[in-house]
Amino acid sequence: MSPFRPAARDGVWLHSHQGPAILAARLWLEGGSGGDPLGARGAHQLLAACLTRGCGDRDARAMAELVEGLGAALRCDAHEDALVLSLKCASDDASTLLPLLEAMVRRPRLDPDQVDLERDLTLQMLRRNREDPFQLALEQLRPLLYESGPYGHDPLGTEPGVAASDDALLAGLAHSLPDRPAVLVIDGVVDPGLESRLTELVSLPDRPLPAASDGPPPIPGDELAGSGCSVAIAPADTEQLVLMLGRASVPLGHPDDLALRLLDCHLGAGMSSRLFQVMREERGLAYDVGVQHAPRRGASPFVMSLSTGVERGEEACACLLEEWDRMGSVPLSARELDLAVAKFRGQLAHARQTCSQRADRTALLLTHGLPLDFDDQQLEAAAHLTPEAVMASARRWLSRPMLSICGPQPEAEALLSSLPPGWNAASPAP
Repeated sequence: MSPFRPAARDGVWLHSHQGPAILAARLWLEGGSGGDPLGARGAHQLLAACLTRGCGDRDARAMAELVEGLGAALRCDAHEDALVLSLKCASDDASTLLPLLEAMVRRPRLDPDQVDLERDLTLQMLRRNREDPFQLALEQLRPLLYESGPYGHDPLGTEPGVAASDDALLAGLAHSLPDRPAVLVIDGVVDPGLESRLTELVSLPDRPLPAASDGPPPIPGDELAGSGCSVAIAPADTEQLVLMLGRASVPLGHPDDLALRLLDCHLGAGMSSRLFQVMREERGLAYDVGVQHAPRRGASPFVMSLSTGVERGEEACACLLEEWDRMGSVPLSARELDLAVAKFRGQLAHARQTCSQRADRTALLLTHGLPLDFDDQQLEAAAHLTPEAVMASARRWLSRPMLSICGPQPEAEALLSSLPPGWNAASPAP
């Protein structure tokens, strides 16, 4: 049962407990990088970065002196589905710092010199990312999975998109913030006096939270039927090949999502995971292996990745494809499923150790339209899930994956030509 409870005002949830006198607050606003305008990919992350550079009567210096002078941490990030304002501070300072969250939403300054500074910093980060083969492979994979849809780009954006996010565009996005559905979650040592003043300290938009079904629609399992699989190459001057194999699947809370999360644990969680054992320990094919299945309100990506030497690229790619196909054709053993459930249980427990983690997870559930005891429900359901049901979910949602290859162009093209029939070369991502 969740320890969080509604506060004295709508949209605020509290968990007050004994312990070190610290407090974590998360303010989630609907609409993140998935709402970036076409041609301005990265606008929401640029706006998020600028929100911490002054609000109300405080410019960037005054705001930094206030927050850092109290030993607190304040940041804002654009996730795919939301803007997230994060505060961590001493409990005694909460009444001073919590009003900053509302001021950042209702009265952001967006001083031109600070916007220019954040734009330059973002562009520098994007240029650095071009030197990372994993980032390059991921940037090629996203448009294969989502085309130009909301999840088709990194929240950080693109260089042309960030450059096109001018002051007028950012001002328009900032003007929309007070009208977006929002939730504020507070975890830590909260004294009764602070709780009674929350209405005075923070005023949230008076709009209901979205239901889980209101997000971007999940991609139907048969949408790509007959279209084959797509592959894209991101040339890079490296001595390794990075392979990412993925599929857009289902949102967090979908009936099949639990099975895919257990597959995530089975394949990629720890040194006992199947990919680590098969591809590293048994065959020595990969430097790094992993699985990504991030929660989304829309179609969540399910991605396997590895890095390998160029001389073993074909063998590693064939093995990766075999492991992907195996999910929908070979059921897990009872022991494998039990281990996956144990890892899943551990992940949920580890994600709630600190007040910041608990605030994050609770806000995530609320903004996805899910009940606060959702994790308990998932654990109970996992205990009754069968290997055949897990395999059936994989067959429904993980057929016809997409492949992104990053590495030296001659070796990458040779790898492309070695793929089995049915794979189609895609145009490079812009």
